[in-house]
Amino acid sequence: MRLLSWNVNGIRAAERKGFVDWFNEISPDVLSLQETKAHKEQLSEQLTTVAGYHTYFSSAERKGYSGVATYTRLEPAKVDFGFGIDKFDNEGRILQLDYDEFILFNIYFPNGKSRTERLEYKMDFYEAFLKHIDKLHSEGRNIVICGDVNTAHKPIDLARPKENEKISGFLPMEREWMDRWVENGFVDTLRMFNEESGQYSWWDNRGGARARNVGWRIDYFFVNEEFKDKVSTGFIMPEVMGSDHCPIGIDLNL
Repeated sequence: MRLLSWNVNGIRAAERKGFVDWFNEISPDVLSLQETKAHKEQLSEQLTTVAGYHTYFSSAERKGYSGVATYTRLEPAKVDFGFGIDKFDNEGRILQLDYDEFILFNIYFPNGKSRTERLEYKMDFYEAFLKHIDKLHSEGRNIVICGDVNTAHKPIDLARPKENEKISGFLPMEREWMDRWVENGFVDTLRMFNEESGQYSWWDNRGGARARNVGWRIDYFFVNEEFKDKVSTGFIMPEVMGSDHCPIGIDLNL
């Protein structure tokens, strides 16, 4: 079972850049998108109705902002569109799909760079998310989490760690929260298979950063420790264009 995740930085923009052809060609079992920046009624039929897939959209109240979408061949037993906390659910950042054998979270975590209030919101979101998945984990559920976490966890996860120590996305408190995530029993799937540097998923659009691979790894797949043996590979697809992020993925043996 192949699961892909991609921050498309606007699904309508991605459509103009060949997203549909790419999707048809790659044909994963599940595709989770973040930062769709659209409500479902604003999208073309080729984005909302894809043969062989069930489609789910969670959109922000504010148009043109945030948003996640999931395309899945296997119909989930249940779909939730938030944590049950209005200030987070209203931004359309959460899709929770229950496949019985595991729960898949497609999450677009907040960005904290714009101002202090948004950094506080980001940290509050982190705490609410961790509390939510810890509860499910304690109930014996297997969990797969994918999306744009908006933080690079370790120095190996960005090209210029020293220069970014005081920038949201690599602040000590953000990285410490990711440490807690791991301590609570969740595994970074890429690092199960690839410990090399230079593995990035986002590049600034300015200054030819992508061509020079001056990037950050802020997009992740995590699974709970008990489920990690089901993960046969984890990977990044930097060759795929169309956004300032690239897709990432895992394969599951179920």
